Amino acid sequence: MQWTDEALVLGLRRQGETSVILELMTRNHGRHLGLVHGGRSRRMQPVLQAGNRVQATWRARLEESLGAFAVEPVESVAARLMGSGLALYGMSHLAGLLRLLPERDPHPELFAAAGLLVAHLHDPDIAPPLMVRFELAILAELGFGLDLAACAATGGNDALIYVSPRSGRAVSASAGEPFRDRLLALPDFLREREAGAPLPMTPDARDVTEGFTLTGYFLDQHIWGPRAIPVPEERARFVALGTRTA
Repeated sequence: MQWTDEALVLGLRRQGETSVILELMTRNHGRHLGLVHGGRSRRMQPVLQAGNRVQATWRARLEESLGAFAVEPVESVAARLMGSGLALYGMSHLAGLLRLLPERDPHPELFAAAGLLVAHLHDPDIAPPLMVRFELAILAELGFGLDLAACAATGGNDALIYVSPRSGRAVSASAGEPFRDRLLALPDFLREREAGAPLPMTPDARDVTEGFTLTGYFLDQHIWGPRAIPVPEERARFVALGTRTA
């Protein structure tokens, strides 16, 4: 068995004296593990840092085997990430979100979204709202997507400012007013827009905080809670840095 694919490095663990077991998010083969012989060498250590983009060739005798990777660098971003606490916590949280996916299950759109997020993790204006959208994408890929296009009560798409914690559907201002204390806020940058409508400016800290509150509720409700996974500390630190006002 053999294939070659573009991949994002998520992490690794030591294996023996000189090798590592490498975890990649690949474009066409999903999250995948493999042994890298000599992965602890001076030449390979910089290549196998989390966040780097690589080309990986996987070989194994049997499809279900761990197999081995041969890895070549494509783009190194680890040095840039190491210069930012926001980026380091963001990369750790991103890897944790991707680990919620079944191994070897292709998710090409998530791979593309992850690459975009990694490219902006050092930017405090762009990374936090992108992370909110990535969490929404993870929920959707796992079968718990939110419906933010129309009001759950009226079917309209005007003045959508709430989300029902029960159904995960948007609710308009008028329909949600009697129940506002029991609804989640829908920040402006997540609202659906008609074709040609202007995109919102960079969301402020309040909007981003509301976005993380929204995604965090459904991640805990549907994924972390049922799997007995505590809310990741890396997420809490990323959110704290990403919503900090100047």
